[in-house]
Amino acid sequence: MHSSLLSLITFFFLLSCSSNVADAIVPPSRTFKYVNEGDLGELSVEYLADYRALAIALLPFQLCFYNTTPNAFTLALRMGSRRSESIMRWVWEANRGRPVGERATLTFGSNGNLELADADGTVAWQTGTANKGVVGLKLLQNGNLVLYDKKGKFIWQSFDHPTDTLLVGQSLRANGPNKLVSRTSIADGSKGAYSFVMEERYLKMYHKSMNSALPLLYYRSYEFGIQQGSLANLKFYCSPETEQAYAFELGFAYDMKGSSSSGTHILARPKYNGTYSMLRVESDGNLKIYTYNENVNWGYWDNTFKLFDGEDHESLCNLPKRCGSLGICRLRL
Repeated sequence: MHSSLLSLITFFFLLSCSSNVADAIVPPSRTFKYVNEGDLGELSVEYLADYRALAIALLPFQLCFYNTTPNAFTLALRMGSRRSESIMRWVWEANRGRPVGERATLTFGSNGNLELADADGTVAWQTGTANKGVVGLKLLQNGNLVLYDKKGKFIWQSFDHPTDTLLVGQSLRANGPNKLVSRTSIADGSKGAYSFVMEERYLKMYHKSMNSALPLLYYRSYEFGIQQGSLANLKFYCSPETEQAYAFELGFAYDMKGSSSSGTHILARPKYNGTYSMLRVESDGNLKIYTYNENVNWGYWDNTFKLFDGEDHESLCNLPKRCGSLGICRLRL
């Protein structure tokens, strides 16, 4: 009898949970369908790209279709100001390496799935959130594009799917995405040869060559965690220590797994608020931070940090000469 009662309670509980998710649909006022067509934008953007801006925007971020070759568009998030003469930079891409053509569609339907499809209906990319309780989509002030449920919980977020870039507040995680991968080139946005990886107790950079089965290590940071545990979480942060000039910090906040160690590691101290900063693995293998200052000269970008100063692509790849037989560059962050 007791067993039958418990089974009945469990059945109704599961039925209730299923019903709650099924009832949570996106209201018609929040659904949309954008078609990749019409005039191209006229502002200056990275990679000498053509683009079409969408209505999903919260300055300084805006979702766009862009291409570097005709009829090969990427759905991407750009960062910058429309009122500025400075360049706008691409900080996240959805369909990386799988471009779509003219008249491709971006659809957010009542089932809560965000879907990018070619004109013939072939799906190029999607969030995979159909019937999972999503009731809305929004772009946050930090550049995180999120799908949320009726309690405000994020069911999906772009911060969980980094490409070659981290925005302030975005993390790499041991139990999630743990690396950034460069573009192949300025013209080609598919995954390139260079990666920045959170691995064991180190931050490492690798180069993958067609002539080698395994990627070659060309940079390793100092050891985190005092020889205990491994890196669990690495967040790119900006912190104003005080309101005084020259007191802002950009760097990594980290936690360890299997150790009580945690802390911060400063990469740069910009002369102004660095909240609108991005850390990127470049297509030439360098690691850089670009910081957008919206209050000077109508806004402009500074390169506030670079791992290899004054190095070009050829010298970065000349590992035996640069780093010795181990191929480990011991320059510290």
